[in-house]
Amino acid sequence: MKIVNLYSTLFFAFFISCSSINKNQVVKVNSSNKTSSKFEPNDDDCLVFIGQDLEAIGGLDNYSKGYCDTFEMPAGITLYTGFTPNKESYGYFQKGNDGLKSIVNWGAGDTCLQCILDDDDFKNTMISIGLSMVDNEKKVALGEHDDLIRELGTWIKNSKRPVFLRIGYEFDGWSWNHYKKKYYLEAWKRIHTKFKEMNVANVAFVWQSKGNGSNQQVLDDWYPGDEFVDWCAYSYFDNPDTEMLTFARKHQKPVFIAEATPTLSIDGLYFNSRLDNPKVAYEAWEKWFTPFFKTINDNKDVIKAFSYINANWSKQPMWITNSVFQQVDSRIQISDSISKKWKEELMNPRYLKASPSLFEKLEN
Repeated sequence: MKIVNLYSTLFFAFFISCSSINKNQVVKVNSSNKTSSKFEPNDDDCLVFIGQDLEAIGGLDNYSKGYCDTFEMPAGITLYTGFTPNKESYGYFQKGNDGLKSIVNWGAGDTCLQCILDDDDFKNTMISIGLSMVDNEKKVALGEHDDLIRELGTWIKNSKRPVFLRIGYEFDGWSWNHYKKKYYLEAWKRIHTKFKEMNVANVAFVWQSKGNGSNQQVLDDWYPGDEFVDWCAYSYFDNPDTEMLTFARKHQKPVFIAEATPTLSIDGLYFNSRLDNPKVAYEAWEKWFTPFFKTINDNKDVIKAFSYINANWSKQPMWITNSVFQQVDSRIQISDSISKKWKEELMNPRYLKASPSLFEKLEN
């Protein structure tokens, strides 16, 4: 999800269709020689997250038809905020840290991180926060948004649970995020430094690529550095790319598939992915879900978390004219066949969900 609109969907579709995969070049890291990262689960375990708006997540009094009303409570939920004051998005004018303490909607569904903390049903779940800095990375880097950094750091610290912070997620989404590398990297390091000064110990710093079109040189150029990054991450739509997996193995970092939803395409043209249609659901399972889980299971040494976007994209203003997502309704619960197969896959004990002992299973 992007807090701002995708300005050039044709450009996005081009990158989605240009994956450079060579599995023969992937060299897995010997886990016995690897130092665990912040909140990394043990051995082959994989954390299950669900996002990316309140209706999609469910499990709340006023949002009771989502994922958490149908399936086991996930290990974590994914929501968004931003250091983007005064930016307008679908009629909503941002103030900074929007959606952190109250319900807001900037065109992609209601979001509210505090709502999750306030509901006892979510007491054993972690949180993944997508933090946008679009058009503000220079201000963050120069200290002009230190008040927002402190507000977010205080909120995370008071949450008293593991929080995964994806600073400037999809940094290489050139056509919709258009970050400037110099200030992006300086902003990342400033946030990290400020949090350290505040003793915010319950946060893992997650560095997320869009997941396609960026080779090892691009990733090297945009990498904040091992001392500033706990997890590498990427988005998985129609792109089983391995560039980030290769990069993460080189740097001995776990990987978080931080955004994933079934998009189906032929030669870069996207079509119906509404899972309430049995024929579409069958095709989606064969062409998207099966390769998705195969990617996770073939790379147990490095992929340690994923977040599935369980949303009706086609009804949200941000996406109704977007060529990639305008025909996507990825809610698993609207398909009996996918619900059944999803439950069967997640019965594997390696997929970690919410439990009273979950936090104890993670590297601190």
